[in-house]
Amino acid sequence: MSTLQIDHVSRWFGNVVAVNDVTMTIGPGVTGLLGPNGAGKSTLINLMGGFLAPSTGAVTLDQAPVWRNESVYRHIGVVPEREAMYDFLTGREFVVANAELHGLGAAEAQRALATVEMEYAQDRKIATYSKGMRQRVKMASALVHEPSVLLLDEPFNGMDPRQRMQLMDLLRRMGADGRTVLFSSHILEEVEQLAAHIEVVVAGRHAASGDFRRIRRLMTDRPHRYLVRSSDDRALAAALIADPSTAGITVDTREGALHIQAVDFGRFTELLPKVAREHSIRLLTVSPSDESLESVFSYLVAA
Repeated sequence: MSTLQIDHVSRWFGNVVAVNDVTMTIGPGVTGLLGPNGAGKSTLINLMGGFLAPSTGAVTLDQAPVWRNESVYRHIGVVPEREAMYDFLTGREFVVANAELHGLGAAEAQRALATVEMEYAQDRKIATYSKGMRQRVKMASALVHEPSVLLLDEPFNGMDPRQRMQLMDLLRRMGADGRTVLFSSHILEEVEQLAAHIEVVVAGRHAASGDFRRIRRLMTDRPHRYLVRSSDDRALAAALIADPSTAGITVDTREGALHIQAVDFGRFTELLPKVAREHSIRLLTVSPSDESLESVFSYLVAA
C-alpha cells in the first residue's frame, strides 16, 4: 500500500500561480480530485507523477521524493488528459512499447489490454480510435507494470455510458485491492459515484477535504441565490422575507424579477410553493442564479 504526500506545494509558471500552498495526503482507495476547469488539477497530477518540479514544498511517495527519482515510476501509473499519442501505431504496439520501457514484454501488455477490454481493437491503428477508446488504451499503457498508485486526469472524457461504467468498476476494484487511485473531474456526479474520499481545489488552492457526504453537505448548506418571477413579486417578497430561511430579497423592477438569497436550502424549497399557493400567486420562473461549479467551489474556499 502506497501513500502520496503533498506538503505545502506551490507551482508557478512565470507570474502565473497554478498551485498555491497545497497540502494533502492521498492514501489507498479511490480519491476524487474535484474542481472546475482551470483549478490546477492537471498541475497537481503532474506534480504527483513526477513530471513537474514543485516551485516550493515537496511531493513524496512513501516518504521518498517523487521529482527526479526514477525508482518511483515502478510504482506509479499516469493517465494524462492530453491526447498526444502515436497514431500510426496499433493499440497493441502502443501498449507493448510502454511495457518495454518497464523491462516487460508482450504478455504484460496483453494482460493490460484485456483489463480495459480493448482486445477487440488492439490491432487497429490508434488513428481510427474514438476518444473513449483512446482513453482506455492510455489506461492499459499505465497498467502494464501493475502500479500501486494510479493517477488519472479527467479519465471519463469522451467515454460512452458503457465505457464509463466499465472504467468505474475497474477503478473500484483497484481501490478495494488496496491500490492508491486518484482521478480528477469537474463533474460532481462522477465523483459521487466512485470516490470514497474527495479533495477539492479551486484556483490552485485546496478548498476542502473529506468524504462525499461532508462535501455535499457543505455545498448544500451554503447560501443559495434564486431568480424568481411571479404574478405578484412584491406580495411574494413580503411573505418570503418574514421567514428565517430567506436572508435577503431584491426587487428588480427593470427585469421584473426577485433576486432571493436563501440560507436554509431545504426549508426554502418547501416554503416557496407553499407561500405562492396560500397567496394565490403564480410562479412564472424559479431558477438558481449561482449554481455554476465555480460559485460552489468558491464558497468552499471561504467556508
